[in-house]
Amino acid sequence: MLKTMKVKSTWMGGMRIDSHARDHSLIIDQPKGMGGKDEGANPMEVQLIALGGCLGTIAAIVANQEQIELRGFSVNMEGDFDSDFLLGKTKAGRAGFTEIRVSVDIDVDMTADEKEAFFERIDYLCPISDNLINNSKLVFEVKK
Repeated sequence: MLKTMKVKSTWMGGMRIDSHARDHSLIIDQPKGMGGKDEGANPMEVQLIALGGCLGTIAAIVANQEQIELRGFSVNMEGDFDSDFLLGKTKAGRAGFTEIRVSVDIDVDMTADEKEAFFERIDYLCPISDNLINNSKLVFEVKK
């Protein structure tokens, strides 16, 4: 079944963006060194946060469905990007992450191979991972 998710983001001045999803709010900002007030994570950090949150949520879902006693699940992520391109200092390269590295620690009674297989099932179902790996269609409309 196809569903639609809606989020609204509004510029609040400076580098601050307030985003709203259902009854939840998220402040997005830049560090002080980048002209922001450091009132929230920046957009690229939010993308990594979304990936970690998605993997953790799907881990809980899969563990529940498969009746696996999951004691802990943590994800460390880091991503490389070209800040010169992002700031318009060069046209060579790209704005997004060139690589994202994910390190997963799963506390569960499984062999290393079983943990790998468990994580593969998690990653397969994670929509944020899917969006990063595959090219989700983006449709922009600039209101007139």
